[in-house]
Amino acid sequence: MGGAETFPVYSAEANVTQRLIRESSHTEDIGRELLALLAEQQQQAGWAAFDRGQHSLAEQLYNDSRKNAEDAQALDLAGNALAYAAYQQTATQQSGTALATDSYEVARQVATPKVEALLLERKAWAHATAREAQEADRALNLAREALNAPATRPEPDWVFWVDAAEIDIMAGRCWTELRRPLRAVPVLERVLGEFDDTHARDKALYLTWLATSYLQAREVEQAAATLGHAADLAAGVTSVRPARRIETVARSLARHRATPAVADLLVRLEV
Repeated sequence: MGGAETFPVYSAEANVTQRLIRESSHTEDIGRELLALLAEQQQQAGWAAFDRGQHSLAEQLYNDSRKNAEDAQALDLAGNALAYAAYQQTATQQSGTALATDSYEVARQVATPKVEALLLERKAWAHATAREAQEADRALNLAREALNAPATRPEPDWVFWVDAAEIDIMAGRCWTELRRPLRAVPVLERVLGEFDDTHARDKALYLTWLATSYLQAREVEQAAATLGHAADLAAGVTSVRPARRIETVARSLARHRATPAVADLLVRLEV
């Protein structure tokens, strides 16, 4: 499901919690727990707004989330809000390295292993999009170390999805951005081969980086086939991000229009 479908749900949940905080009587401890819940809901709503292309709204929700997380003394959530904002900056042709670094520094003293891994992999992405290969590689290695560290307390529910496959996907995307297809292709092929097509939005998005890496390696027909698979998965998904990525990669393929597989794909995509 894309952001256009999920945003009304997440936004409504955040509004209910805001109203509860404003209108109910509660202890100071319960108030902090409610603020932390609101911060998490605002991050979900911000991500959905970002996914449907509403960048100003997403930025405001991330900012509100950070403030509420700080008031709740939930520094891990505050760091995550900054990581979301940094990720959005990279999607809008800005450098997210400063915010990504801040996100890790804010949360690191209280972060569980999965939280630390999440913030570090997003830091790696910011460095990769800024063409800072050494910094990206270092952050990826630290993310893997964090993920393998023993947990001394329960992980928060909002990092349930962070695992080795997630770190590998991010690594493949980083190496694609850094134009290192020999490093990107094997990891993306392996992990996406195990990624179920029912996760249509995410898999469509990630396949666009694999298609880009194939193109960087001059495997033009494989790039076209991979992008075609991404387009099939993205059909009907209400998310602007895979759609825009597919269009971007298709334009890069256009110079190979003489290749029949590319020509057929471009006609289908109307590029």
